[in-house]
Amino acid sequence: MAATARSADGAEKKILLIAGAPSHGYGDHEHYAGLKVLEQSLQEANPNLQTEVVRGWPKDASKVESADSVVLYSDGQDRHVAFDHRDELRTLLKRGGGLVCLHYATEMKPGESGDDMVELLGGHFEIHYSVNPHWIAKFDSLPEHPITHKVEPFATNDEWYFHLRFSEQGKLTPILQSVAPESTMRREDGAHSGNPHVRKSVAAGEPQTVAWAYEPEFGGRSFGFTGGHHHWNWSHVPLRRLVTNAIRWTAGDDPTQEANSLQPISAEQLLADQDYEPPKDFDLESIAKKFDIPVSGETSKDDAKKKR
Repeated sequence: MAATARSADGAEKKILLIAGAPSHGYGDHEHYAGLKVLEQSLQEANPNLQTEVVRGWPKDASKVESADSVVLYSDGQDRHVAFDHRDELRTLLKRGGGLVCLHYATEMKPGESGDDMVELLGGHFEIHYSVNPHWIAKFDSLPEHPITHKVEPFATNDEWYFHLRFSEQGKLTPILQSVAPESTMRREDGAHSGNPHVRKSVAAGEPQTVAWAYEPEFGGRSFGFTGGHHHWNWSHVPLRRLVTNAIRWTAGDDPTQEANSLQPISAEQLLADQDYEPPKDFDLESIAKKFDIPVSGETSKDDAKKKR
């Protein structure tokens, strides 16, 4: 059983999960639905955690001020949910709190906001340096770290960003690394698609870091994770356990203590809370086959709408 998660003042640990605005369309960048899945996993792992999922940066400042960790899942650059709240994140970390950024939320605009992200998160998607191809990343070995507790090696097809700009300060620990295949370099050079720096790295077969733990010199704990484009991948236990462990680690909770083992989530369960209506040609069985996730029974397009 998990030990009671407590803050420094003796209160139960609080984790605030902030979803950005609707983004790409059905099944992709499902910020709110993805965070609701992670909230469920956090409660399964440690029922003593206090969790809350909100849409957009909360107007009530006390929500961030009282949080032991803040999880951000949103679009990036000037659509980043915390673009105008970087000072609050710095205050959070300086008091010993945690920060987690998922997928596009690892990217700010070049310049001051990007530099802030490197300082706070330890890494940043930098345009004309980093890239965002879709590829199958294989994680055959994982480092010894509380975040990797009980996480089995896995491989996932996602929009794994890589060749990020990482901090040279603080303590940065690569958590997920994979050698990107040549196919990730088939696009022309562009802000997100390719550049001489990343082409040289891929040609050399260098392992690419796509998830990392970071401990800033001024305090706190952060975790960056560049996967999370496809909502359906949250079904996979190793991936979801890793992110759940990381959130708990940033909050000061012990992920090596788990009340319940995480179970696979069916395709039907992932229909809930999505921002958009399913498209006319939506086929759950095809989705389940493509992303190798279980189907518990027959679910029609109308059923998908009801689960929103």
